[in-house]
Amino acid sequence: MEQNTEGPARVYSLDAGRPSREAGLRGVGRSSARRRLVPVVRHALLAGVALLFMLPFYWMVISALKDNTEIFARPIQWWPRSMRWENFGTAMNYPGFPFLRLLWNSVYYSGTVTVGTVISCAAVGYGFARLRFPGRDLLFILTVATLMIPPIVTFIPTYVIFKNVNLLGTYAPLIIPNCLGNAFFIFLMRQFFKGLPWELSEAAKVDGAGELRIFWQIMLPLVRSALMVVAVFTFLYTWHDFFGPLIYLSDVSQYPLSLGLFAFRAQRTTEWALLMAASTLATAPLVVLFFFTQRYFLGGIAMTGIKG
Repeated sequence: MEQNTEGPARVYSLDAGRPSREAGLRGVGRSSARRRLVPVVRHALLAGVALLFMLPFYWMVISALKDNTEIFARPIQWWPRSMRWENFGTAMNYPGFPFLRLLWNSVYYSGTVTVGTVISCAAVGYGFARLRFPGRDLLFILTVATLMIPPIVTFIPTYVIFKNVNLLGTYAPLIIPNCLGNAFFIFLMRQFFKGLPWELSEAAKVDGAGELRIFWQIMLPLVRSALMVVAVFTFLYTWHDFFGPLIYLSDVSQYPLSLGLFAFRAQRTTEWALLMAASTLATAPLVVLFFFTQRYFLGGIAMTGIKG
């Protein structure tokens, strides 16, 4: 009797557990498929956004290799019938558009401002982060608060100051204010310096190092990624600066590329292929710069979200 009662019960319990195990296996399969699908969707979305952002750049480069009729042809021609590489040479030697001179002006302007901004912001950020002096926090708050002031508010007083000292028509009004620090970059450098161990400074002081030596030989190499972020952002902004050179510079030979391209466009409204070629040549140095600095730049951007 006991065998008859226990046998069917044992069989019944095995049959009852089988559906739950099958359901569990189906759930594991669905979750595994979902985990494999999510990266595919994410990368497809990122690729689509990247292509969307690359489309204007592609159109500029490909238009530089066309003639004017192909640029405005309908339907749109995504590839030229014949590559007109001579457009680049023509743009560089076009009368009234001294490309090499404009390129040098942009390199000089952007490079000088970048060096000055990096040094000044690093020094001020180090002072706010590592030095103790009365009113330090108040000065830092006032520095950050200047981010709320529109640039046009300080533009007129700055213009009047440089007009009174007879520096209009030179690069001084464009370079000197930018070399006195940038509030956002000062804040960025302060956050990086605050994340460094205090033991490094104390050990250096025990060895007889002063604050200047600690800053220059110990701290700066440790925040190289942050310095690269500041340098790249400053160089890009200055390279594309249009309003400042338009106001302060009067001699065509002093124009940077941003202003030279505008003059080229204003004088020759129909030479679109040459304008695209000149724009491509003006963009090429930025592409080269990012190619050689991307490792430090991306590392600095990633560390920006970690430093507290």
